[in-house]
Amino acid sequence: MADTRSPLVFRVRRLEPELVAPAKPMPREIKSLSDIDDQEGLRFHIPVIQFYKGNGGTEDPAKVIKGALAKALALYYPFAGRLREGPGRKLVVDCTGEGVLFIEADADVTLEQFGPALQPPFPCLDELLFDVPGSSGVLHCPLLLVQVTRLTCGGFILALRLNHVMSDAAGLVQFMNAVAELARGEQEPSVLPVWNRELLTARDPPCVTCKHVEYDEVEDIKGTIIPLDDMAHRSFFFGPAEVSALRRYVPYHLKGQCSTFELLTACLWRCRTIALQPDPEEVMRIICIVNARSKFNPTLPVGYYGNAFAFPMALSTAEDLCNKPLGHALELVRRAKRDVTEEYMRSLADLMVIKGKPHFTVVRTYLVSDVTRAGFADLNFGWGKPAYGGPAKGGVGAIPGVASFYIPFQNNKGENGIVIPFCLPSPAMDRFVKELQALLRNVPDQHYAAVEDADQAAQGVNLVQSAL
Repeated sequence: MADTRSPLVFRVRRLEPELVAPAKPMPREIKSLSDIDDQEGLRFHIPVIQFYKGNGGTEDPAKVIKGALAKALALYYPFAGRLREGPGRKLVVDCTGEGVLFIEADADVTLEQFGPALQPPFPCLDELLFDVPGSSGVLHCPLLLVQVTRLTCGGFILALRLNHVMSDAAGLVQFMNAVAELARGEQEPSVLPVWNRELLTARDPPCVTCKHVEYDEVEDIKGTIIPLDDMAHRSFFFGPAEVSALRRYVPYHLKGQCSTFELLTACLWRCRTIALQPDPEEVMRIICIVNARSKFNPTLPVGYYGNAFAFPMALSTAEDLCNKPLGHALELVRRAKRDVTEEYMRSLADLMVIKGKPHFTVVRTYLVSDVTRAGFADLNFGWGKPAYGGPAKGGVGAIPGVASFYIPFQNNKGENGIVIPFCLPSPAMDRFVKELQALLRNVPDQHYAAVEDADQAAQGVNLVQSAL
């Protein structure tokens, strides 16, 4: 269905960026990152965005959050430092206390103008999360950038960008929750930070004991890495009806056993492969990010905010993926997730040292990350929970275009579900939508429209696609 709405365009007026340092002097020291942190695939900045309604009060959210940020940095002072690279490209944090970048801004737009269903891609994202010149490098740059943009309705948008080598989603939410609690007047956060990156450092001597096909060197002899030009960005909503429709394809022996994440991942991997039209013999890859905190015995300490996840990978030929029932992809996804154990993580840290911190392969690869339980939707800075909270867009990473996030979402009908930002070259996106709709063809019309609604919402911001 064609979208007849005009794209949302607005103006953002920013004050000069400033550095926010810890609220009190911190020790000048060098802190080593773990060998899980220190890998090529995490050397990029990840964007997050939170939309808040006004609370009828007179407090300035920019002032409140800026003050709380300084207090939180007194506890999380490595964030106020800078990354340096030592022998063997080993990254360390130089705790200089210089601070994080902070931008205060105003936009001539209301929260309501963004529409009833807030979801990526967002209009004018590059204005709501301004890329301060010279700030986006991995080394010698601020590790965190925060922008608070006041809206004319009394609400505000909090957008931030984090150097991923410092933290994963769980660690970032822990830090943001500390800022939120201090903003609400708490004397200290409910969870105190734990550095202890040595817990995920390689053994001496290192010894790779597990298979890590995600780090195999794969030559892109057919030019199958997705080009970044003419990329279409859209979001797709999966509520109870959509998930129920997809469960019709689950094999009998997996009924009641597979999770919603596994089902959606298998479905999207298959539809994406069909849309890309690879040669039948080509090997297609799916990476399912797995939080490994609970895999350790004892578990990693409460408060640990480093990266503690793995990139387990499943592989299939395009022919099998496209022609076999969905159960084929589902079995492969489930098996890849089961691979992640404590020994797998120890082996992974060892591999990073032995192979020189390789990047996971991106040749014919699709990556999915489930942040439905990360806690972005619960962050309350004194203005209640966000109308939307989570990743600012799909396709981010050291190699853009290969990743999607699973984000908790309530659509404009009040249905709770998952929204998934997706990016593909425009012709492939059209084929992807067609294939996904075919899978959902037996969904009642009132629910089936949710997929089209998400598609239309994305088309309404075509003018800013290049900035996303």
